Amino acid sequence: MKYQKTVKLKDGRDCILRSATAEDAQAVLDVFILTHEQTDLLLTYPDEITFTAEKEADFLKEKEESSNSVEIVAEVGGVITGTAGFEPVGDCYKVRHRADFGISIDMEYWGLGIGKALTEACIECAKAAGYTQLELNVIADNERALSLYRKAGFIEYGRNPRGFNSRISGYNEVVFMRLEL
Repeated sequence: MKYQKTVKLKDGRDCILRSATAEDAQAVLDVFILTHEQTDLLLTYPDEITFTAEKEADFLKEKEESSNSVEIVAEVGGVITGTAGFEPVGDCYKVRHRADFGISIDMEYWGLGIGKALTEACIECAKAAGYTQLELNVIADNERALSLYRKAGFIEYGRNPRGFNSRISGYNEVVFMRLEL
């Protein structure tokens, strides 16, 4: 799926939001590893990331050619600062209307509006792909993310009190959220 848009950040800089390409593989993998080192709020630890640049290139090529999934990069001053995307929950008719959303941003760029811009871009793409529901999971203690998602229109539909097991803090509650498109 193709996407391209330029947004103005809170500090006045331009941020290019665009579909990731296979040529972005190493930079996307680097920012993925970096963001997972910076916070305990994401799904994997850096030592669990098994993708190589070649696998990442294949993954991004598949996303670029897809009509129902996307991986969008946020680029500031030529540097990829974050990514967001979605993919189908499944291909069966009964769940074909649902997509799963994920996002991560380099902590150095938090608070500039990149999260909001990436979320809005994915919502726009999910609608264009024909989805009627976008879903995500977030740690209950992640107030910044919860606020972002609520402002974008996501609503909570459930919780799992032991849905996330951190090496640092143990079990954490996971909030399930969805957005009707």
